[in-house]
Amino acid sequence: MQGELAEMVRRFGGEPISAPALREDPLPAGDSVARFIDLLSARSLPFVLFLTGAGASALIREANTLGRQQELLDGLERSTTICRGPKPSGVLSKHRVTVDVRVPSPHTTADILSTLEVLLLDDRYVGLVHYGERNEVVLQALRERGAQAEELCLYEWQLPLDLAPLHALIHAVIAGEIDAVAFTTQIHVRHLLQVAETLQLRDPLLQALSERTVAAAIGPTCAAALLDAGITPQVIADPPKIGPLLTSLADQLAQRRQAAS
Repeated sequence: MQGELAEMVRRFGGEPISAPALREDPLPAGDSVARFIDLLSARSLPFVLFLTGAGASALIREANTLGRQQELLDGLERSTTICRGPKPSGVLSKHRVTVDVRVPSPHTTADILSTLEVLLLDDRYVGLVHYGERNEVVLQALRERGAQAEELCLYEWQLPLDLAPLHALIHAVIAGEIDAVAFTTQIHVRHLLQVAETLQLRDPLLQALSERTVAAAIGPTCAAALLDAGITPQVIADPPKIGPLLTSLADQLAQRRQAAS
């Protein structure tokens, strides 16, 4: 959504500088997906939890490659589907799979755990479709209830192949040429600092983001990643969506300009 986001920034009167910090790298998962579909067809996965829309899309795409897409969709329809946020819900709805349980906003791990608490998961099998890394907190919560997780890791988060935009952004932030940086996922925080570390510029970047440049987070999970890195976000979107993020960021920058004048 790089182009759409840039256009939204322009509508707010800003000048966007796009610096992709994430690449979703597919993982070979044909055998795992085949087993997952086998369990669904045997009615052995009474619950399936989707943590991301990308994971839901990847699962359906892989099932189609195996020639088993309809079998997958039929199995999901018989199971209780649980979706974290609107993206996996949208993917399933597009394929006419009923979404039975929706994790409420802001869709944090704590919200997932609260949602799972009211479901009869004890000693049951649960399909878990991860995002770009395994959610160990959710896995541990399932284990404590005696639930057996059938995990699918269909892609992993990697740095972009072209790091030049991130390099340029880091130098521009340190030079005081950037008014704000909007982080739209926690992994962006980690990857930006990882790249800064390779440039031996982590400390100057942290200082700039803490003292001069406004750091904006799309929600509490992203904000927590910033705080863990030593950066206090001045903007946290509520609800955790792009529109409220940019609205709040525009207000924050306007207040800064007014205070400086």
